[in-house]
Amino acid sequence: MDSLPTVLLKPGEADRIVAGHPWIYHTGILRVTQPGGGDASSPASATGTSRPPADGALVQVKDHRQRFLGVGFFNSKSKIHVRVLSPERVEVNEKFFEERIRAALAVRQKHLPDATSFRVVNAESDFLSGLIVDKYEDVLVVQISSLGMDKRKAQIVAALQKIFSPRAILERSDVASRKFEGLGEADGVLFGEFGARTAMSAGSTTGKNADKAVRAPSITVNLNGLKFETDLVGGHKTGLYLDQQANYQAVSQFARGAQVLDCFSFLGGFGLHAARAGAAHVHMLDQSADAIAAAIRNAAANGLAEKCSFEVVNVFDWLKANTAVKPHEKVVPKFDLIVLDPPSFTRNRASVPDALRGYKEIHLRALKLLKTGGVLATFCCSHHVDTVTFMDVILSAAYDTRRVLRRVATYSQGPDHPVIPMIPETEYLKGFAFEVVR
Repeated sequence: MDSLPTVLLKPGEADRIVAGHPWIYHTGILRVTQPGGGDASSPASATGTSRPPADGALVQVKDHRQRFLGVGFFNSKSKIHVRVLSPERVEVNEKFFEERIRAALAVRQKHLPDATSFRVVNAESDFLSGLIVDKYEDVLVVQISSLGMDKRKAQIVAALQKIFSPRAILERSDVASRKFEGLGEADGVLFGEFGARTAMSAGSTTGKNADKAVRAPSITVNLNGLKFETDLVGGHKTGLYLDQQANYQAVSQFARGAQVLDCFSFLGGFGLHAARAGAAHVHMLDQSADAIAAAIRNAAANGLAEKCSFEVVNVFDWLKANTAVKPHEKVVPKFDLIVLDPPSFTRNRASVPDALRGYKEIHLRALKLLKTGGVLATFCCSHHVDTVTFMDVILSAAYDTRRVLRRVATYSQGPDHPVIPMIPETEYLKGFAFEVVR
C-alpha cells in the first residue's frame, strides 16, 4: 500500500476528511507524490521521472504532516480530485465491494425488513462515492457517476451477482454529472436478460440514442403491498422514486374519507396509497402522458380505479386555473388532502431564487384549495434548498392566503437513503404535513 501515489493535503484540509467527508477538491491539495518521493504535481519533463497518477487509480491520502488519512480514487479531470473510500489501507477488489455492499444491505434489512424493492447502495451514504445500486424485485439497476467506480464495473457486477443472484443487472449511468468526471453516458444490460436485451447484446450500448430500437418491458414493483408498473430503461432516476417508499405509507394516514389531490403524481405513489387507505376520491395530476398512463394501469392493477381520476396537465397551470376567481369572489376549497411532490426545481445554487418562487406559487394556490381541517403534505427534493428555507416558503404562502397551519408530521428520505450528517450532500429530501387550523 505504501507503493501507492500520495496526495498531500494543505493545512486545515484534513479535518473534514477525518470527520468522514469523502471529497477532496483540487484546491485542497498541496502536492501529489509518486512512490520514492517524486513530485507528480510537476510536469514529467521537469522531473524526468515522475508522472501524475492515472485517472481512476487508487491513491493514499495524507495530511501536510504526512499522517495517513485513507485511500481513494484519483481523477485529475474532476474538481473532486480524490473520492476517499476508506480511512484504512485496503485493497479495492471484488472482495472489497462484496463486503461493503453486504454491509449496506444489512442496514436495509434492519430498517426495511419487509421491503422487496429498495436502494441497496446510496453512494456517499454507504461510503462508495459515485455508486448507486437499486433493487427492483429480482432486477438490480446500477448507476455510476465517478471514474474510479466506472473502471471497476466488472468487480462491482461480480460482487452483486454473488450477493443477490439477480435475474438481471441493468446500467442507468445517464446522469449529467458523469461529464465532470470525463465520462460519457452509458446504459444497457450488464448481466442476465431483461426482455429482449441481454448482457451480450447490450454490452456495447452507450449513450441515450444507442440500441433504442429494442426496448425492455416494464417490471412490476411491490411497494408497501401495492403494485407499480415501472420502466427501468427509460423511467425517472433508475425507474422509481424509492426514497418516498416510507412516506407514501405515512401520508396515507390522512386520507380516510378524504377528497385527495395528488400533484406531480408520477406513477401514483401517494395517490394509490391514499386510495387504498380509504380516500373518497383521488385526483392525480402530472404533465407526463406516459406517467399518467402507467398510473392508470397501476390503479387498475390494484383494484383502485373506481376511486381515482387522472389528468395530463402542467400542475402550475392547473392550480392557477382552479384558483382563478373574479374580483371580490373567493376560491371554494375542494380538498381534504393535497400532496405536493414536485421534481427538483433547482440543480445549483444560482437557480435557488427561481426555485423558491416556484415553491411559493404552488403552496399559495394549494392552500386556497384546501378545506379548513384539511392536510397539506409537501416535499422538496433539492439539496440546495434547506429545511429552514423550505419552511419559510410555506409559511410565507400561508401568510399571503391568511391560513394558519399546524405542523402534524415531518418527513425525510427513506432509511435506504441514509443521511450521514458529516456529509451534508447525503440529505436532500425534506417534507412536512400541515393541518389547516383556519
